[in-house]
Amino acid sequence: MKLTGLTVIGGGQMARALVGGMLESGCLDAEELTVVHKTASTGTWWTENHPGCTTTTDTVAAVASAKVVMLAVKPHIIAEVMTVQDEQGNSADWNDRLIISIAAGIGLDSLTEQAGHRRVVRVMPNTPSLVGEGASGFCAADGVDDDDIELVKTMLESVGIAAQVTEPQMNAVTGVSGSGPAYVFLIIEALADGGVAAGLPRATALQLATQTVLGAAKMVRETGEHPGVLKDNVCSPGGTTIAAMSTLERNAVRGAMIQAVQASANRSRELA
Repeated sequence: MKLTGLTVIGGGQMARALVGGMLESGCLDAEELTVVHKTASTGTWWTENHPGCTTTTDTVAAVASAKVVMLAVKPHIIAEVMTVQDEQGNSADWNDRLIISIAAGIGLDSLTEQAGHRRVVRVMPNTPSLVGEGASGFCAADGVDDDDIELVKTMLESVGIAAQVTEPQMNAVTGVSGSGPAYVFLIIEALADGGVAAGLPRATALQLATQTVLGAAKMVRETGEHPGVLKDNVCSPGGTTIAAMSTLERNAVRGAMIQAVQASANRSRELA
């Protein structure tokens, strides 16, 4: 599905990742893209990296020319963006436009109230979108039709995978994939520290730890096997891996990860 008339409000890292994926996959042409920015350096980055796109500081005009608007700004300025006026006192016209928000914690009811309609989608992307391996969850208000859903999936799948969920489940998405990269970074760091403690040079330990996590994740994805089965396949009777697993279980690593996801989801609920 080809995307036309996209306006992105906010040109930061996540916008760069998502739009970069769309452009690379061919679902969006640079000539169909308008980026609203606040700083000259941000505008320069977009024109240098994606020649053909339009950059502007005029939100009202950019929205007026859009078919789809992506809100890629911090949550605390969503209200400011939605009620913006130009120098002549004209307000942004959100009618008949698909609105996609990646602002964490801003619910559909709030977004639809400010937009004045219910053709609104809320997305929780994650930082691996920057390298084309994102895991995004999204939910849609009842004004969104099947074509809109397909368009959103096309956009998000250009940088990874996308899963549609209900809005109450968005907090769990935050706990698993939104915050999840930080858990994995911690695991990689800990594996590397363990390698150093066991005698490896730091660079070698980090290289091996990183590739091990990458390879294990790829096995889960590509074999379709349950991770518990793959874990058991590595654990030979009386061997080194089952000894390590025993240590992990004694230190409640499994329980700690479950609690981390729940803590993130609960905090997301509180912020919302």
